[in-house]
Amino acid sequence: MSADRENHLMTDMTQTDLALLLADAADGVEIGTAPVQAVIRGGRRRRARRWAMATTTALVLAGSAGATLAVAGVPGGHGDAGRPVATRPSAPEARYVYEPQVTELARGTDHGTRWRVVVAVWGAPRDGTEAAVQRSAMRKFGIESHGLPDSPHLVGKTSYYSGLYYGDHPFRAMIFNTVEKWEALTGKDMMSGAVPLAAADTDGPERLVVGTVALTARQVECGWKDGTSTVVEPQAVAGSPVEWFACTAPAGTAYQGAEVIR
Repeated sequence: MSADRENHLMTDMTQTDLALLLADAADGVEIGTAPVQAVIRGGRRRRARRWAMATTTALVLAGSAGATLAVAGVPGGHGDAGRPVATRPSAPEARYVYEPQVTELARGTDHGTRWRVVVAVWGAPRDGTEAAVQRSAMRKFGIESHGLPDSPHLVGKTSYYSGLYYGDHPFRAMIFNTVEKWEALTGKDMMSGAVPLAAADTDGPERLVVGTVALTARQVECGWKDGTSTVVEPQAVAGSPVEWFACTAPAGTAYQGAEVIR
C-alpha cells in the first residue's frame, strides 16, 4: 500500500474507526517500562501494514493471532499407539533460548562504510529462570534494556528482532517483537518499515527498508521518492515462519512504499 493511499484512508476514518484500530493494535501487546512510538494498525481489516521503526531504541510491536510456530507434533488417534512420539528439545540451548538463531538479511557499503542487517530469533523460555537469563543475553546482543519486556513477559513467547551493524558503530536494533504466535501472512500481505541507513542518523532520509512477507511471495518491489525502484527476493530466516526482505535506497532519495509483485 502506498503512503498516499494510507494517508487517504486515515483521513476518511471516523473517530470510532480509529478507536477500533487502536484497540485492535493494543490487544496482547507487551511494552515493558519505556514509552514507544504509537503503532496504528488495521488488524484483520487491512492486511498491508507498515511497522513503526525505532531509530535509536528498540521498538516493541503488538503481537496478534496468526500462524503458530512449528513444533514437534504429537501423533493423535487410536492408530498411533506404540509409535515413537516426537518431543520438544529439553535443553534451553537446543531451543535457542540463550543464544538466538541469526540470519544475515543484507549487506553493503555506504559512502565507504560497510553495513549489514541481521534477523535474530530467540526461542521461548519455559519459566522465569530461563527468561531472566535470556533477557540478560539479549542485552549483551545489543538490545537496550528499556526496549525489552520484563522477564515474566518473555515466558512462553518467541522473540525476534532485526538490527543494523554500521561500520564500527554499536549494534542498532530496528524491530523487536515478542509474541505467542507469529503474524499470519498470506498472498501479498506485508509488514514493512524504513529507517535511516547511517548509524545514529535519526534525522536522515529513510533509506533502509526491512519487512516480512508470506512464504509464497517471490519478489518485493521497494519504491523510492525519486521515482525509481528496487526489486528483491525475500529469503528464509532461521526460526521464522515468514520470509524477510531488505532494500536500500540510492543516495539522495528515500523510501516511498513497498509491495509484493510476485
